[in-house]
Amino acid sequence: MFTKTSCLLLLPLALTFLDFILMSSLAKPTSVTSLNVLNYGAKPDGSKDSTKAFLAAWGVACASTNPTTIIVPQGRFLVGNLVFQGNKCTDAPISIRIAGSIVAPEDYKVIASSLQWIWFDGVTNVSIYGGLLDAQGSGLWKCKNSGGKKCPTGAKTLLFTNSNNININGLTSINSQKFNIVIDKSNSVNIAGVKISADADSPNTDGIHIEKSHSVNITNSRIGTGDDCISIGPGSTYVSIQGIHCGPGHGISIGSLGRSEDEQGVENVMVSNVDFTSTDNGVRIKTWGKDSKSFVRNIVFQHIKMKMVKNPIIINQHYCLDKPCPKKESGVEISNVRYEDIQGTSITEVAVMLDCSKEKPCTDIVMSNVNLVLQMVNGSAQASCNNANGLANDIVVPFTPCLKRDTLLT
Repeated sequence: MFTKTSCLLLLPLALTFLDFILMSSLAKPTSVTSLNVLNYGAKPDGSKDSTKAFLAAWGVACASTNPTTIIVPQGRFLVGNLVFQGNKCTDAPISIRIAGSIVAPEDYKVIASSLQWIWFDGVTNVSIYGGLLDAQGSGLWKCKNSGGKKCPTGAKTLLFTNSNNININGLTSINSQKFNIVIDKSNSVNIAGVKISADADSPNTDGIHIEKSHSVNITNSRIGTGDDCISIGPGSTYVSIQGIHCGPGHGISIGSLGRSEDEQGVENVMVSNVDFTSTDNGVRIKTWGKDSKSFVRNIVFQHIKMKMVKNPIIINQHYCLDKPCPKKESGVEISNVRYEDIQGTSITEVAVMLDCSKEKPCTDIVMSNVNLVLQMVNGSAQASCNNANGLANDIVVPFTPCLKRDTLLT
């Protein structure tokens, strides 16, 4: 039972608690700082260099302890190489909202030597919304396609390295000199609603490349380039790709892997609800014919439509760009790869090619409800198997001789 004295002693504590509740309820929400690049000297005319203005706006946003939005209004903003460093940032969220276009210099040599055009390094909680990036890379494509020996490698359009909690939403990338979007050594990345476009003969213009990164989600995007729509490189784990329209291009590839012996592997990848149109490949795994400690495992390709695709399903463990090729068996170990609900047409007779390593054959390859037919009226699609084994469940067309029927799965 409370006494009068004890109640008097508790009164100050109760009043303090009520004061705390009142002050908390009246506290203002964290304000968002808006920075317009025009206020830092950027010009939307497409001719004056706005590089310093963009970097100045970033410097202010980086130092802010409040969430900050950098606004790029309508217009064309010419910029050279942009490097956004995060090592001195407070890690408060930074949003970059682009209503206009950011364009590279017309002379491709200006940015080509740096290997990247727009680079975010060591940043956290950065989001990019909307806008168009035009790297004006067609001049470099012509140089490379003409056999020029003095052509630079070219710059990646947008690169994130050593970064965390990244969002890219509604961005358009065109005419990239090399890869369009690269995610390297980064974690918790979401890419949604992007559009990526480059000519079908533009060399090495991968749409999105992922390497040494964890938890990357790519959704609802349209990609057409001269190379892979999406490529997944060494050290990538927990990658989800859904709702993609791919074509033209080389399809969606895991690899190449195993070029160096100690290269990291790839695991836990899901590719789902993808439409491939007139691509060189559909879903592909490619590894070098070299000694390797690398691996590919726990992969799912599902709910996929192929239309006039050259190689709808392919595992190539004898990939090589060197001259001469090493002519060795790949040491990359491929296991637990599932192909589920894959339908459509192939423009070559071999619609399924499983060309695996003699040294480490592919294991636990499972196909379910696969139906790939030859685009031509006459003839039928075929499957080719080397050093692969697994199971066939439900319908699997074309017949794939290395996959056994398992009545337990039907």
